[in-house]
Amino acid sequence: MVDNRHATALVIAGVLSVLASVYLSVSVGSPHWYRYTSPSVRAEPNATELRALQDEFLEGEFDEKTVSDALFRMNGTLGLWWRCIQTPVDAHWYREPDPKMVMECVSFTLSQQFTPKYKEPGNHNSGEDLIRSYLWRYQLLLPLVSLGLVVLGGLLGFCACLCGSLTPALFIGLLHLLAGLCSLATVCCFLAGMDLLHRVSVLPDHVDGTLGWSLYLALIASPLHMMAAALLVWAARSHSQSYYRMTVYRVA
Repeated sequence: MVDNRHATALVIAGVLSVLASVYLSVSVGSPHWYRYTSPSVRAEPNATELRALQDEFLEGEFDEKTVSDALFRMNGTLGLWWRCIQTPVDAHWYREPDPKMVMECVSFTLSQQFTPKYKEPGNHNSGEDLIRSYLWRYQLLLPLVSLGLVVLGGLLGFCACLCGSLTPALFIGLLHLLAGLCSLATVCCFLAGMDLLHRVSVLPDHVDGTLGWSLYLALIASPLHMMAAALLVWAARSHSQSYYRMTVYRVA
């Protein structure tokens, strides 16, 4: 028999878990983790250079320096699986005071995600930067681990509901705690990787970088998972203590 307080805690924990998983899933699939704002181009030679950079970004082979330069100079946005730049619609856009721009995105392939990062981006002879390489791989894998833990917890919770038992709630709470830590670690790895990238790259003048809304969604998912974990652990412990007292009372 489940007490009303425990049932309420389980329902709230389930809602928090679903919200956190939705937030994390949306953030993983969006390209708005980091955004660059660059000044407008008014000279034709610079426009020609940017057009060549745009073609290399969208259709050329993957190269970290080319990708970074395009993001820096073309109002780019970066996510875990996507990279985007703003491209002009008109061929003579640099002559217009307010040219129309569209966002074009390219996804990272799985092989590109595991491509080594170098101490000097684009220079394969500079040696692999192991810290940046592993930070990038961790920020890819950790959110998948987090979502996998939540799915496993949901399956266990469904089985527990069918059996009418609160016993697995403690383990499910621990799974949610680990999921929250993985979400938080994803954000930390991404921020650390971006900081290291900016240290080894030369940013053009008047280019600003800001955090995107996708990163904040992933950051919000972490405490939601942890709150769900706290409610599940409390419900399991409280129900266990109540059951123990009832058993002692009956024996006495």
